[in-house]
Amino acid sequence: MGALAPDAHRLAAALRDPAATAALSDAGWTELIAIARAEQLIGTLAHRLHGLDLPPRVAGLMAAARASAEQQRQAALWEAEMARRALAPLDVPVVLLKGTAFVAAGLAAGVGRSIGDLDILVPRAALDRVEAALFAAGWEWVKPDPYDDAYYRRWMHELPPLIHKTRDRMIDVHHTILPLTARPTPDAEALIAASVPLENGLRVPSPNDMICHAAAHLLADGDLAGGLRNLWDIHRLVGEFGTERLAARAAHHGLALPVARALRLARDLFGTEGAEGAAPPLFARRLTARDGWGH
Repeated sequence: MGALAPDAHRLAAALRDPAATAALSDAGWTELIAIARAEQLIGTLAHRLHGLDLPPRVAGLMAAARASAEQQRQAALWEAEMARRALAPLDVPVVLLKGTAFVAAGLAAGVGRSIGDLDILVPRAALDRVEAALFAAGWEWVKPDPYDDAYYRRWMHELPPLIHKTRDRMIDVHHTILPLTARPTPDAEALIAASVPLENGLRVPSPNDMICHAAAHLLADGDLAGGLRNLWDIHRLVGEFGTERLAARAAHHGLALPVARALRLARDLFGTEGAEGAAPPLFARRLTARDGWGH
């Protein structure tokens, strides 16, 4: 990436080559930290910089960010365990998604990752039983409005969001990985069938399906805002597992184009291997459109 640039390229360069931050001024550090926070990559950055000789104030901020990421990791695993206990009597596969899946499986993509809600994937035929079991275990609707409820159930890829009445933690129960209004229609049954069991009985997607999901979330379900975190997920997953049979899996899910584009973008920003062809410049500009305040 060369010299650190004054937009989100600065963050991408710091993640790719942490030693490059040695040239930063105080103002440069302020911009980098603001952008990392805006992209929800501050914990990831803190882990990438760990062990380097940093300015004292920066070192303190990075230590706090690592501690916060560890707290999020523990909270995410606890919420996954609470969901497991609530759903175990149903004897249905419960697949963890996104950040919780990464940390539960001990993957490189989970190191320092920001984790919010618990996201799980279950068979669509089991949704009613899953919802009832979660209600019985203390979760309740976040959106009690009948219109919102009907919209979610007809058009979305998940139930209306639920929040636990005492722990104040949200869970998103997916039956597929993209809204039903999206052009691609990923094969949720195949994703569940290929998922990998963990020791506690929960499951995580296969590595290729994790990459497909991240690419779908980045390029087929949004406007790319805040997308560097998804792209870093892809970079780390490819670095750990490679891309063997990824193209075929992406094609099966109808995600060949989003996955190919995501790999090209990850290559250009992070040096990810396995991509061919040029990344669309407009996509890269949108992904890195941050100013020095993180806006």
